[in-house]
Amino acid sequence: MRADVGVVHAGVVRARGSRACGSRARGLRAVALAGAALGLLLAGCSTDPARPSDGAGAVVPALAGPSPPAPVPAEIPGLGPRTRALIHPGTRQALVVTGRGEDSSHATVVLYERNPVGVGARSGSGSGSGTGSGTGSVAAKSTGATVSTTPGWRSVSTVWTARNGRRGWTEHHRMGDLRSPAGVFTLTDAGGRLHDPGTRLPYDQGRAFRASGTNVEGESLREAFDYVVAVDYNRVPGRTPLDWTRPLGAERGGGIWVHVDHGAGTAGCVGVGKPQMRELLRRLDPAARPVVVMGPEEWLGR
Repeated sequence: MRADVGVVHAGVVRARGSRACGSRARGLRAVALAGAALGLLLAGCSTDPARPSDGAGAVVPALAGPSPPAPVPAEIPGLGPRTRALIHPGTRQALVVTGRGEDSSHATVVLYERNPVGVGARSGSGSGSGTGSGTGSVAAKSTGATVSTTPGWRSVSTVWTARNGRRGWTEHHRMGDLRSPAGVFTLTDAGGRLHDPGTRLPYDQGRAFRASGTNVEGESLREAFDYVVAVDYNRVPGRTPLDWTRPLGAERGGGIWVHVDHGAGTAGCVGVGKPQMRELLRRLDPAARPVVVMGPEEWLGR
């Protein structure tokens, strides 16, 4: 009986040993499989599956995608190619006077500035530019001003109402024709009866700008020349607006200014409100080579 019991006990022991060995083997296989899975997982973390390998473990660099197109510089609205070609490439300020028609004395005025590609430029008060939310502008931290990063031209003023020559516009201005000359002219000199409001242009202030008469429609000129910017038509740039030298001859007229509106058509000048004249004078910068682009809407759109 003891031997039989011993045999049975031994069989039980051997059976238990077999089960223990089987469990140990299954555990080792599970560990091996887990290790392999971990290796694959780690390999997946270290190698971009979307980027092929050269077979030796080295990752083949991905080809660069196409570069985004260069931004197209914005043009001044309403100006056609012939008119734009008259603006010097170095000009960064343009006062655009758009006449209602060839024979109309009513116009609108907008000041534009050109922002070179990749260079920010400050916008002024009353600007139509954005505030930095997806509009090509950002806020300057140091000054609080708005800085545009969009290349090309942008308006830096609101739309101002204006008056031009009583009989409208002409491409061949003559003295006494009561028409404003159409074209692109530089703006180099300023002046007025009142003190300089803060312009960077040369400013000639004095009583000689006081006018006591009336204009061609009988309106008083008393405050019309409180502020003026000389339009460089038939004059010598760099001299006071009061200089009467006429390089093209006296018969071609002259003394064309942007001045304070007196409420009626002019003899050939452009009149805007007094607050707008102050804003214009403070904004114009000789380093920006400012010009005035003036004429009837159809002419400007050529």
